[in-house]
Amino acid sequence: MAVCGNIIIIKEDYEFLNSCTRSHSVTTRLRAMQEKIAEREKLWYKKDNKSVKEVFPMPEMLDIVDENGVPTGQSVPRTVAHAEGLRHRTSHVWIVRKKNGAVQVLLQMRCAAKDSYPGCYDISSAGHIPAGAEFVGSALRELKEELGVTAAPADLHECGLRRFRFESVFHGKPFKDNQVSKVFCLWLDKEAEDFTVQRSEIDYVKWFDLDEAIRAVDEGTIPNCIFPEELGMVKKFVGQTGGGC
Repeated sequence: MAVCGNIIIIKEDYEFLNSCTRSHSVTTRLRAMQEKIAEREKLWYKKDNKSVKEVFPMPEMLDIVDENGVPTGQSVPRTVAHAEGLRHRTSHVWIVRKKNGAVQVLLQMRCAAKDSYPGCYDISSAGHIPAGAEFVGSALRELKEELGVTAAPADLHECGLRRFRFESVFHGKPFKDNQVSKVFCLWLDKEAEDFTVQRSEIDYVKWFDLDEAIRAVDEGTIPNCIFPEELGMVKKFVGQTGGGC
């Protein structure tokens, strides 16, 4: 093996390079070799019929943002953001419906493998905003991935921006969260068992009367990682819309 510029050349490449006629320029010969390498890499790192990206997945990158959620131009892996407490963005979508005269909110139960707050009730759907992405698009993507819900941008009702930070330890590792979150509400009347939940993230989803959920979070009668202020934003939205879509 040898190195030519930033190209790693193995024995097969030498043989191919030498097969090119001397009349070809160095640039032409290197370009031909690069094309051969690119073609070969399509076949490399195959394992159980998985691609190289599946076998060696790239880390999830997050934009570092200012207090208003505006990217600063720097991005880091998600694990670094949580290890160092770097400010990043998330989208929070609360699914609500009106049932038997009362407004209900859908809560998800986080699975035991989650990197924070395993086994706790949480927002209907939430997720980090990948580097270069926006709040609304990411919120819609998370709805589809986590719950199997297809929604349009117009279906999301923006309730405001929240900033929070906390530190804890999960699975024996320090966890420092520093988020700027955009909060949305989505009216959707659908039974809990009809959601297609992402099993790697969620154990199940359950409807709660909104007032019951607020009381349970305030009193700590259910395991949860929900901020009461955010449920207050949902309550305010429901009041402004008359308790219906």
